[in-house]
Amino acid sequence: MKKHLLLWLLLCCAFWSHTQTITVKDLESNKPLEFVTLLSTQPEAYAVTNANGRADISAFQGAENIEIRMLGYKMLAKSYAELAAMNFQVSLEHFNLNLDEIVVSATRWQQSSGQVPMKIISISPQEVALQNPQTAADLLSISGKVYIQKSQQGGGSPMIRGFATNRLLYTVDGVRMNTAIFRGGNLQNVINLDPFAISNTEVLFGPGSVIYGSDAIGGVMSFQTLTPQLYVDDKPLITGKAFTRYASANQEKTGHFDVNVGWEKWALVTSFSAWDFDHLRQGSKGPDDYLKDYFVQRQDSTDVVITQEDPLLQIPSAYSQMNFMQKVRFQPNEAWDFQYGFHYSATSPYGRYDRHNRVRNGTARYAEWNYGPQKWMMNHLNIAHEGNNGVYDEMTLRLAQQSFEESRIDRSLNKEDRNTQIENVEAYSLNLDFTKGFGGKHTLFYGLEYVLNDITSEGLITNISTGEVAKGASRYPAATWSSAAVYVSDEFKVQKDLTLQAGLRFNQYRLDADFANNLEFYPFPFNEAKLNEGSLTGSIGAVYRPADTWVISANFGTAFRSPNVDDLGKIFDSEPGAVTLPNPNLEAEYASNFDVGIAKVFNDVVKIDLTGYYTVLQNALVQRNFQLNGQDSILYDGVLSQVQAIQNAAVANVYGIQAGLEWKLPAGFSFSSSINYQIGEEELDDGTKSPSRHAAPLFGVSRLMYKAKKLNLQCYANYQGERKFEDLAVEEQGKDEIYAKDANGNNYSPAWYTLNLKALYDLSTIFTISAGMENLTDQRYRPYSAGISAPGRNFILAVSANF
Repeated sequence: MKKHLLLWLLLCCAFWSHTQTITVKDLESNKPLEFVTLLSTQPEAYAVTNANGRADISAFQGAENIEIRMLGYKMLAKSYAELAAMNFQVSLEHFNLNLDEIVVSATRWQQSSGQVPMKIISISPQEVALQNPQTAADLLSISGKVYIQKSQQGGGSPMIRGFATNRLLYTVDGVRMNTAIFRGGNLQNVINLDPFAISNTEVLFGPGSVIYGSDAIGGVMSFQTLTPQLYVDDKPLITGKAFTRYASANQEKTGHFDVNVGWEKWALVTSFSAWDFDHLRQGSKGPDDYLKDYFVQRQDSTDVVITQEDPLLQIPSAYSQMNFMQKVRFQPNEAWDFQYGFHYSATSPYGRYDRHNRVRNGTARYAEWNYGPQKWMMNHLNIAHEGNNGVYDEMTLRLAQQSFEESRIDRSLNKEDRNTQIENVEAYSLNLDFTKGFGGKHTLFYGLEYVLNDITSEGLITNISTGEVAKGASRYPAATWSSAAVYVSDEFKVQKDLTLQAGLRFNQYRLDADFANNLEFYPFPFNEAKLNEGSLTGSIGAVYRPADTWVISANFGTAFRSPNVDDLGKIFDSEPGAVTLPNPNLEAEYASNFDVGIAKVFNDVVKIDLTGYYTVLQNALVQRNFQLNGQDSILYDGVLSQVQAIQNAAVANVYGIQAGLEWKLPAGFSFSSSINYQIGEEELDDGTKSPSRHAAPLFGVSRLMYKAKKLNLQCYANYQGERKFEDLAVEEQGKDEIYAKDANGNNYSPAWYTLNLKALYDLSTIFTISAGMENLTDQRYRPYSAGISAPGRNFILAVSANF
């Protein structure tokens, strides 16, 4: 009888442990917390709370140390037994001075940032909800450490540590988003992402080529979208959110909803968002050089330059966008996890505002200069397995197919020929990643990657009077670009307070381009180009924690960027009187970077962090004067233009400091500030030095915050230092349409600041209202290198419902 009773007791305990859940709430508001991470090393287990603040922690049974973390809250460490004694009910206390958080961008696996020598920041969903960014580009700027450039309202090109565009890498759910037509000029691809469907954003600063391959020179931006949540109780989990917002500066009208339905083994999440932005109004106080009081309109078969009634409106800048995401998850048991995701994003056509600012013969240069609809689609299958065998502890296979469509449409004033260039990229990728632990001292991360891009490009010339369509010059050749790589990285815990991390990656990349589609327009002395080269990159770093309140890190890493189709085969008018043509003789560029960081918390009241870095980019791919068949100028679009091409023609150096201060004040108040200072320079043809185009001026953000049970308030200032004419990159000095004029009539970027207020209030457990007043003093300012002014005084009102 006793044996039967004991057997039943064991069976009940096994069932109880299998279904054991934990609930995590906010200590002040008692509101459930979503996206809280729970991490244990022995046994190795990881869980994230759902919208009800609940997570299944049966895999943690017996753990002596379970770290419970969320950005903006004090980390809590408990054993499984202690959690059981607490009836698996946990409350987290607000605390912004943590030295550790869970990150995935360093190795593709969950890690404590205290074990990672690279600088990584996270942007929490709570901060996103308060700040109300309109696009994913604006979301990145929340951190105060990523500079955003815009050439039009429908854009946003990040700058990180003096690098931008195709020297930065984007990943979505661990999948590479960069394609072989990512250009050296400003990019707006990041707006394809839906900020409402993103559960976590991380930015890794500095080289990331060991894990991510080509392009990860200045940094990696990692976006994790909503993950379907299974139920952890005995009934289906149904949660979701509905959201609507209005902003006055561009008459924004936005709507969003998402819903998650979870069963025991299956879960679904559906997300839909739509935005509508009118023309953007700039501020009333600032340089008159930023005013353009006209726009061009077609009337009775004639282009008419119309004077605006309101010169503060930036016409044309209006656009709209929609995003859809569907994910399906199947978890047959604790060892296997299958997830499929479908993403789709499409914008309306929108004007490139800086080109509409160009003048010729005393009047508007263009009647039209628009980007066509920008479209992105991704199918993604993620298979994860916990093997705990001799080869790996965990394995993840990511298979993805992406489709990109871009187009450019321009027509000169009073001309009947409209030029259209359409680019399509089909991108396929395979990532196989493993992790394996050895005795608690070593953790090995290793894997392989294969990427293939298939590029098609066409040019059309349309007579707007007759409707006749003829073939025109395409922007790119027909081409394929591929990359195959293997990598390994080792995390070695030398002792309790010292961790080393080192890694190597070998990449083989190949490019095949066929210029036959453009030979009738340009007599190139070649009809094809081929590249087939290899690249070896590595990194080594250390994290030293002499005490719980100190973190000291140092890292040395190399990175590379292989020439892509945009480098090798592009044809475009880079600036007035210049045209960029293909150059098939290119090699990869390489970067070497060293950075060191120190963070210190004083008495749980003040946190200071400081990071210094120095990067050397060799064999840099830059735009330089060139010759075509011995000629240094050709006739392009009716203008005799200097021939230029991308060439391995420079060495670039970037160095700088990132500094942060966080101060916990009494009565729910706190203060934080982030400052970024960088200097970049590159060689010119004659051996002299020029400032680097993508090294932003000094910039930062300072915030005074107040948080009570249901109320979150923030008053903050964004600011940028001046960039004088002589400190502009040589290619920037002649861009009259972008910059203001100094006292000598030269182009420069003035210093600016904005004062802003944001508030978020929980009306109930379901409804939340948020409001904001941006640019309170109505400054007219234009961020460095931007082609459109930022919003003037802007009022924001948003309402969300969580169920």
